[in-house]
Amino acid sequence: MTVHLEIADGVGTIRLDRPPMNALDVATQDRIKELAAEVTARTEVRAVVVRGSEKVFAAGADIKEMQAMDHAAMVVRSRALQDSFSAVARIPKPVVAAVTGYALGGGCELALCADFRIAGENAKLGQPEILLGLIPGAGGTQRLARLVGPAKAKDLIFTGRQVKAEEALAIGLVDRVVPAGEVFAAAHTWAAKLAQGPAIALRAAKESIDAGLETDLETGLAIERGWFAGLFATEDRETGMRSFVEEGPGKAKFA
Repeated sequence: MTVHLEIADGVGTIRLDRPPMNALDVATQDRIKELAAEVTARTEVRAVVVRGSEKVFAAGADIKEMQAMDHAAMVVRSRALQDSFSAVARIPKPVVAAVTGYALGGGCELALCADFRIAGENAKLGQPEILLGLIPGAGGTQRLARLVGPAKAKDLIFTGRQVKAEEALAIGLVDRVVPAGEVFAAAHTWAAKLAQGPAIALRAAKESIDAGLETDLETGLAIERGWFAGLFATEDRETGMRSFVEEGPGKAKFA
């Protein structure tokens, strides 16, 4: 297997394992989709980390494999490619990408599917597809523009340049930078903390934000309103409010 699932402390870690560069070939893409569905279904998984190896997150698609594809083949494959990454974006639980080393092309696009990105000081991110006469095809033109804004997205996509961790943090491409040797621990700690939270409320928050960003304000408010009212039917809401009244804020323990 080129991608593995490891579970500890309520955190499911999806680990890319295709040395030396974690190139995202078709089999790896399909495995990512399969594991995204698994962590979605498994109730003991309450948060997710996506990571590569110590030296590389993922250095993009398998170019040799793609070179052999003609237009007809890519018309068929491009949907499956996007679906494999969208499966990660749609995981209804908090997802953090632990970015070490190179996260280029499809690797950067995979990181964009997370809710939060922790990068090592050695990280380099980018969308170099233009240098191949292509554009990003796994969501990069859409998710990158939504994350950093259209002008910065066009800069990265038009030039194909790589950005180091410091610049990635400055433009909002990553959310936190830590020493390279601390990336995996920092990502697991963040995810494990969220794994202790109210699972349905976290799902409601994630879906409200993500769905709301794709529509107008009034529709977004309606989405929020529906989830907000619905949470009053949950045990977690009862636990949280009872704890607040009896013990004060921030002390609730959710099942």
